[in-house]
Amino acid sequence: MIFRRNNKLKILVSWTVVILWMGFIFALSAQPREQSNRLSTGITEKIIYAVEKVVPDVETDIERLNHVVRKNAHFFAYLVLGLLVTNGLRVSGMTGPKLYVWALFICILYAVGDEIHQLFVPGRGGQLRDVVLDTAGGAVGILVYRWLKKI
Repeated sequence: MIFRRNNKLKILVSWTVVILWMGFIFALSAQPREQSNRLSTGITEKIIYAVEKVVPDVETDIERLNHVVRKNAHFFAYLVLGLLVTNGLRVSGMTGPKLYVWALFICILYAVGDEIHQLFVPGRGGQLRDVVLDTAGGAVGILVYRWLKKI
């Protein structure tokens, strides 16, 4: 009886975290272009400041670095989503290759939905290359989860 309650709690917590993370991704995607750009530019400036502390004479192209920061944010957000979805499915009882196939399918589906959502956000647009980048992040997250389960 206690095992059942603990298992149900693990399932509930696992999927709650997945939904919260999806909500976080949705909130970032809902930011108009100007607001989103301010956020990534702020992060880029902090990176440049840190790099200049270590290498004072380095030349940096803030626009190019900002683009890299934005694309890495896509990859990282979906890497985490891949980890969380895989865990949610496993805790729910899914095993074997279908666990990883379903986890990837959910990540792809969410990435497509996210890009469609951005079509309706002022100054933003959906991009197929972002779906590919998101999918790659999700796949790496799934592989990291699989690797961590083995060790």
